[in-house]
Amino acid sequence: MKANLSTHSRYPAHRAFVVQVAKPAPGEENVPLGRAEHLVSGQTTHFASWAELEAFIAQVLTKTENQPS
Repeated sequence: MKANLSTHSRYPAHRAFVVQVAKPAPGEENVPLGRAEHLVSGQTTHFASWAELEAFIAQVLTKTENQPS
């Protein structure tokens, strides 16, 4: 693995999320169901579709990246 010698990380911490996806119970429809957390701010959400997860991530990133450093 090559070390990234750049002073700017391609994967900065303020863009880090933890996503947990639930396993459907027997007989349940296999839909994305889970929880997401933004690591820096601690904001969390539960989602029942990939669109909901994507909307949460976009909302958090828009909010955090528009804040003055």
